[in-house]
Amino acid sequence: MFGSEIAQLVPPRTDYGTVADLLRLLLVPAFGFAAYRDIRTRRVDGRLWAPLVVIGVVALLLDFSRVGLTSFSGERLLFRTGISLGLVGALGYLFWRLGAFGGADAKAIMTLSLCFPAYPDYALPLGLGTVPDHRATLGVFSLTILTNTVLAGLAYPLVLAAGNAVQGRFALPMFIGRPVRVGALGETYGRLLETPDGFDRGGLDLDTLRMYLRWRGTTLSAVRAEPAAFRTPDSIPAPDARGDPTSGSVAEGEPVTDGGQPADGDQPTEVPPVPRVPTTDEPTKPAVRRVDEWGAATFLDDVGYAYGATAADIREALDLLADAECERVWVSPGIPFVVPMFAGLVVSLVVGDVLFLLLGLG
Repeated sequence: MFGSEIAQLVPPRTDYGTVADLLRLLLVPAFGFAAYRDIRTRRVDGRLWAPLVVIGVVALLLDFSRVGLTSFSGERLLFRTGISLGLVGALGYLFWRLGAFGGADAKAIMTLSLCFPAYPDYALPLGLGTVPDHRATLGVFSLTILTNTVLAGLAYPLVLAAGNAVQGRFALPMFIGRPVRVGALGETYGRLLETPDGFDRGGLDLDTLRMYLRWRGTTLSAVRAEPAAFRTPDSIPAPDARGDPTSGSVAEGEPVTDGGQPADGDQPTEVPPVPRVPTTDEPTKPAVRRVDEWGAATFLDDVGYAYGATAADIREALDLLADAECERVWVSPGIPFVVPMFAGLVVSLVVGDVLFLLLGLG
């Protein structure tokens, strides 16, 4: 009933496609904006998705009012909508629950599953035909977008390796990372691929590093200037003097400076004096190892969660970055899933299912 009333207010079709399909094109600039924000800040505003969900609901009502629920076309659309929401949308939610996706990634996939259950049709000007051209047999367009997204994500390591090879950077992590100046880490997103012992693809998330430095109310410059002072747990600020760790985003909180000059001309945080480390009765024996070096465990106890980092991860990262001879480190920039998803959406709308095209099936 409600869908029929909406259909009476708008024409069922224009020269370039149905009104519902043209309405769905609004997702392209929205996902482009989300991809841009995800690259710049690794954050996507949750308010973006609600209007897109409304677009998806309205578009579906227009589709069903046009073909009818009891017709063959209506039953086929109902089937594809069920597959789209029940498979693609459910996968997005499941991967989020398992920790494989962030919240924005899951919402993006679920939004696509609602907005694009079936293939749209767009007529090109000058009689050049319609797009998308290459279509999977099942006809679930959100599944095509997801497939193209995965293919775009798989191409990223090859692009990264090619860029490193052109720069003469040949090393084990060249397919998943790039060398970054320590001085640029404060404004870099990604994950360290190095520890003092060598390469490690499970290194510290740089958001965690920013959280730690803000919590201590200091900068990476100050830590590199006097690492021994910060390594001892006696240097940890009192609870009421600790800063807000924020979420670790570059845009939040105080700037985290590099290994050289303080940000914006600020002076480095005052370095606490190095306390005397107790030793054994025999002066020839090494000093007793302090517990909770760098205050890493205290930090995690305070903040509760820091992107899965352990106290050992934080200590290893600080041991590496505090070394004055460390000028560059390998960092995996990662790739926010919304970025290949945007690419997958655009390619799907223009070309169709790339996997079927490559296999000669589409």
